[in-house]
Amino acid sequence: MDQGPDFIAGVPPQRIAQLAEREASRYRSARPRAAAALAEGARAFLEGVPMHWMRDWPMPFLPLVAEARGAKITDIDGHELDDFCLGDTGSMFGHSPAPVARAIRQQSRRGLTYMLPTEAALEAGRLLSDRFGPFKWQIATTATDANRFALRVARAVTGRKKVLVFNGCYHGTVDDTMVALEDGRTVARPGLVGQAADLTQTAVAVEFNDLAGVEAALQSGEIAAVLTEPVMTNSCMVLPRADFHAGLRNLTRAHGALLIIDETHTISSGLGGYTRVHGLEPDIFVVGKCVAGGMPTAVWGLSAEVAARFAAYDASRPAGHSGMGTTLSANPMQFACLKATLAEVMTPRAYATMEKGAERLARGLTRVLRDHGAPWHVVRVGARVEFICAPGPLKNGAEAARAHQPMLEAAIHTALVNRGCLIAPFHNMMLISPATRPGQIDRLILAFDEILTELFA
Repeated sequence: MDQGPDFIAGVPPQRIAQLAEREASRYRSARPRAAAALAEGARAFLEGVPMHWMRDWPMPFLPLVAEARGAKITDIDGHELDDFCLGDTGSMFGHSPAPVARAIRQQSRRGLTYMLPTEAALEAGRLLSDRFGPFKWQIATTATDANRFALRVARAVTGRKKVLVFNGCYHGTVDDTMVALEDGRTVARPGLVGQAADLTQTAVAVEFNDLAGVEAALQSGEIAAVLTEPVMTNSCMVLPRADFHAGLRNLTRAHGALLIIDETHTISSGLGGYTRVHGLEPDIFVVGKCVAGGMPTAVWGLSAEVAARFAAYDASRPAGHSGMGTTLSANPMQFACLKATLAEVMTPRAYATMEKGAERLARGLTRVLRDHGAPWHVVRVGARVEFICAPGPLKNGAEAARAHQPMLEAAIHTALVNRGCLIAPFHNMMLISPATRPGQIDRLILAFDEILTELFA
């Protein structure tokens, strides 16, 4: 396969452009109701979308969802989509799992928020420890909030101000994590809106899988915590090398820094997330997205040792606002949904089904790549699968950035939608839910094969 300068990931740019133009036209023709509704109703929103990142979807315009059930979405033009995006993990267990929908109906009759706990809150706390480990828990609304609060605790108990993150990471919209590594130096990421503070004063960026780089940064004595995902996601996915997590744990302990594990995406790894599956030992554990079955909820937990250190700090600090917490967090609806998800949805059987389906998908996509001689690869973490338009495996964030091919990926995405398959708009991510059927997986593989047949003709 020719991969010279006139090719993008082995494909002639003209062929990508032709595919993109044809599929965009096909998409527009198939969705007149959505086009008309958006033309009339989207003007009330800034740039025509309720949340600015919705512009990242590569289709000519957004579909408008009529309903979502299980692993299917139906839009207002009557198209059914096999949903492999699943709300970018927010609905990883399927849309409106029956126990969660039932919990919402029941709790809605008893009130939505009142700044006081319920018996369901107590049960949810027990279930959190059963699923993820014996942490001391706090509830937030988003993983962004949870990570932000966790960093405050880490700085409080260590007396240090900097956080170490990995180049190309994503931990929500936490200011301190919006840094990159350029020519060996930590810099603010380009494109940040309204950025005023110098982020290099509170953050250090190192390449993922680079234990020597981590050690060098920790030797400064300024690092309060290392904040990491077990696997790099929200980029072209990067797996940890075999010794990485053990080395990371040993180095943080040796240098007095805390280890924060953010499992918001890697909860796909299996029951209890990557941490439980692989026996990691974080000081602070964070997970959000699907933990309450789609109800906006995140949790963060402190190890017993860090909880004791924070209690001592908290008792000695001046009276005043902690800078942590939001009014609607830890509301009774969250606890009702947490309890239902942890007890009845996030089960060993569910994960077994998801793993089996994800293996079927990864195997099928790999076969398609091999059949077409595509210089790409497939990577899987539990129920999460990605095809990456470059050879692999990738070792760090810099390689992940180079592997990203926006023009090619956008064309493939729209072509898949036109064939009834929705994947995430970010980095070709696909999830398998307990509701995903083998026929849906096979349709996605067949659609992928059809598209690559044209690209690699």
